[in-house]
Amino acid sequence: MTSETANTPAPGHIADHLALDFLNTVAQVENQPHDFFQTDADVIRWLNDVGYASHAGEVKTRSGALLKAARELRAVILHAVEQKKNGGVWQTERLNHFLRSAISHPELTLNQQGQTEYHRVYASATPEQQLAPVAEQAADLLANGDFALVRNCEHPDCTLWFYDRTKAHRRRWCSMAVCGNRAKAARFRQMSQQ
Repeated sequence: MTSETANTPAPGHIADHLALDFLNTVAQVENQPHDFFQTDADVIRWLNDVGYASHAGEVKTRSGALLKAARELRAVILHAVEQKKNGGVWQTERLNHFLRSAISHPELTLNQQGQTEYHRVYASATPEQQLAPVAEQAADLLANGDFALVRNCEHPDCTLWFYDRTKAHRRRWCSMAVCGNRAKAARFRQMSQQ
């Protein structure tokens, strides 16, 4: 990995589903697969970015345990999504391992404007508990998602997933600004060479 690759920001939350955004933490960078989870801190940062790590930084687990669990969960979700997308069979047990660790309760809070907000608070004593909200999102996708709308980016050099929530359901690219523009530029180059 080059120093430039190490400093590349992870793909934004472009998948329109948290479980697919979690899968997108492995992406093509400089035409090579790159895992944006290199340390426990990377996983905590991602969980914070999606609003699921209020206490994750305070957890005292052995170094690398959260990273290992995140990579395991990501592999489990990827296998299940690929199997479901292709009409294959997948086993629920490995995902259920993470789901069984979920300990949560609803909680009311007052925001800065004094308005009541309702949200779910998760226990975070173990890496599996820290990742339980992601496992729950994946379980919901696998049980309730319309897999005709779960897609890979059509750009041949891209491996990112997304859930097509567009009105016409014709989304083709992970991001029009990145892969969509690359495809347009490639078509333009090809047409101009003819």
